Amino acid sequence: MKTYDVIVIGGGGAGLSAAFTAAGFGKKTMLVEKNKTGGECTWNGCIPSKAMIHLAELAHAAALTGSGTVKQESPFQKIDDVRQAVYAHESPEVLAQRGVDTLIGEARFTGPDTIEVNGESYRAKRFIVAVGSRALVPPVPGLADTPHITNETLFDLKALPKSVLVMGGGPIGLEMAQALSRLGVEITVVEMLDRILFREDPDTAEVIREKLVDEGVMILTGAKAVNASTTPNGVQLTVETDGRKANLEAESLLVAVGRRSGAGGLNLEAAGVKTTPKGVEVDKRLRTSNPRIYAAGDVAGPYAFSHMAEYQGVKAAMNAILPFKSKVNYNHVAWATFTDPEIARAGMTEDEARQKYGKRVKVYTHRYEDLDRGRTVPGTKGLVKIILGPRSRILGAHIAGERAGELISEIQVMKTLGIGYHKLRGVIHPYPTYADILRQIAKKVALDRILDHPVVRLFRGSKGDTDGS
Repeated sequence: MKTYDVIVIGGGGAGLSAAFTAAGFGKKTMLVEKNKTGGECTWNGCIPSKAMIHLAELAHAAALTGSGTVKQESPFQKIDDVRQAVYAHESPEVLAQRGVDTLIGEARFTGPDTIEVNGESYRAKRFIVAVGSRALVPPVPGLADTPHITNETLFDLKALPKSVLVMGGGPIGLEMAQALSRLGVEITVVEMLDRILFREDPDTAEVIREKLVDEGVMILTGAKAVNASTTPNGVQLTVETDGRKANLEAESLLVAVGRRSGAGGLNLEAAGVKTTPKGVEVDKRLRTSNPRIYAAGDVAGPYAFSHMAEYQGVKAAMNAILPFKSKVNYNHVAWATFTDPEIARAGMTEDEARQKYGKRVKVYTHRYEDLDRGRTVPGTKGLVKIILGPRSRILGAHIAGERAGELISEIQVMKTLGIGYHKLRGVIHPYPTYADILRQIAKKVALDRILDHPVVRLFRGSKGDTDGS
């Protein structure tokens, strides 16, 4: 039986980070992946979706300027070229160069410190489970027997469908809905909740909704899918809204309603690892109920983001191999959705902040339309919303607008380091840039701090009394 210091199960963002970290500390490391290294992000998620979004942006810009029209041309070969380019930097050959053995096959635990892959047994001092998540297909009557696609199959299509029903108004559903629409596909989004992007601030989510509707995407909210079936021309989805049913038809159905655990088939029971409906149960050091086994990424939760998977992968590997264990810190988590305009969030929503801090919360906003850079692009719309607590510390930030995914990082730095937002006022920003919108808000914050100073309030009050006498 071959023995390793660390065996990592899953070759996605968390698994690759964990394997590289363990090998970097000189540990004998093996990575087991049942499909291709790179995982969800490279093959079915971040990389192909952003490649499609880029191609859709080009088509949309050409249509707007009159230099071209949106055509029913398949983007999928170009998308696969991008996937292959990324894979070239995380292939088994690259892993081997960095001291990681790679085994392609499905792992199954046979004991607390052993697994079986392709009929062979392997032992390790420590394991890191990083098998990610899978697309969730809800138990809608008829859906299992109705042809449908998910993000796991979308990018392997050979041609664009003429029309698509999108189940789910979250990040994946909306990114793909807009991209496909811009590539000439007729799109209808069906969301069961009363608004799209329910994890985002309502004000920023509304910016995205208006843009999608303006571009011709039909969005149905408060619409529950109650049945799916096949038609001669494609699929039919029956939805119920306020007690009334309607039948929607399209050539294809894209299911984008959430994720489910990818831990099925690992036989974790044999290793004494406790699981939850969402994945693997871990403590604050990413250790499972079996002290030899750690977990990272989507399967560990609570966030299903590639950047969080990388963070957890490194943390899990270091805790697995080093004597001093450190806790994960989720106080400063940020994310972005790559619609056009982009939407980004860091920290609390306004409601969450007010529930915790009450009247000490102050909210500042600035619109892209009122920014000089925004005025240079006709039709620009967007919003930055900053939520501050005592001493102008950042509790939350929400952006819907151009470069939102980039702008949130400047806020994230200040939030993580505990820098008062008013201090951004004195930081010189190039002009004209979208980032200057953050400084414009800082000017308002700094002025309010001055006006709120006890001496200034006393002076302004006494001046008011004098003027009024």
